[in-house]
Amino acid sequence: MNILKLFRIVAFIEGLSTIFLFCVAMPYRHFTGYKPIVSYTGQIHGVLFIGYLLLLYFVYQSYKLSLKQVFFSLIASIPPFGTFIAEKLIFSKLEKK
Repeated sequence: MNILKLFRIVAFIEGLSTIFLFCVAMPYRHFTGYKPIVSYTGQIHGVLFIGYLLLLYFVYQSYKLSLKQVFFSLIASIPPFGTFIAEKLIFSKLEKK
């Protein structure tokens, strides 16, 4: 498996974890008071986020991304759905090169 494919998989899962954390776990905790759901989901999301950053560095090196593309990818990893937008605008086009 090449680095871009691995990165795209991790980016997708990281995006899903962000959505789950913000849209499911946090509201669930708010309404039920069950705090561990945010702790566990947050830890998983944190590991995926670090993996996303590390793999982004390797993709940057391997595919000679511009600093603008890297910056956009970093910013896109913060809000829900951001990694999906970065996938569409940046990473899906790299595979065609």
